[in-house]
Amino acid sequence: MNEYINLTLDNIEREHICCAIGDPKHQNGVNNKKEWINKKLNDGHVFRKLNARGKTFIEYEPVEKAWVPISGENYEYIYCLWVAGSFKGKGIAKELLEYAINDAKEKGMNGLCTISSKKKKPFLGEKKFFEHYGFKVIDEIGDYCLLALQFNDSDTPRFNDNARKMKIDNEEFTIYYSPECPYVEYEVNELTEYGKANNIKINFIKIDTLESAKKVPCIFNNWANFYKGEFLSNTILNSNSFEKLIK
Repeated sequence: MNEYINLTLDNIEREHICCAIGDPKHQNGVNNKKEWINKKLNDGHVFRKLNARGKTFIEYEPVEKAWVPISGENYEYIYCLWVAGSFKGKGIAKELLEYAINDAKEKGMNGLCTISSKKKKPFLGEKKFFEHYGFKVIDEIGDYCLLALQFNDSDTPRFNDNARKMKIDNEEFTIYYSPECPYVEYEVNELTEYGKANNIKINFIKIDTLESAKKVPCIFNNWANFYKGEFLSNTILNSNSFEKLIK
């Protein structure tokens, strides 16, 4: 029987948050993520993980409070469901998702939703996995889709109109990011130094409030890349992947 832990105000300081385990270069990002979770727990934020040293967790909260450009009422938004390494193939992802579904039902929610993509992309849940549990496509922007599991005939969530733009006025390479992911701080610092060393201007826009998250001009979970005004991807970049992308 797998044992799980939900993060609370009482245990968050001593518990790890799965991502970037044991990697000192990401420790500031981990601290920022914990601080972010601390503030979000009052919004109904749930971070549930396997009681083990591994990347195995699900993270969700009411869509009204979720830092994504999605509007809806009484739905849980799943930020991330991740089972990695030797923990794969043991039914953990199934158990984590079923917990979230049952939790939403007990809270009287209308359903759950999450961002995915028609073809598998990094840092997003796999569409086929969620569809297996009854999630259906309820909205689309290009290659990206919003999946939902409905418990009743209520209105489903939708991408905000600003998210459909997938364009910005700035021609410089521009990155939107938020502290929702513990990896982003290190990569922002690395890319900043890379840009300085190579005389490349990179424009960083930090999403640090619910209001700003709802107004992001593209698909957004915690990171978005733009170049020459066009959306490129949701992939978190380091200096090597950035160099490959601009070439």
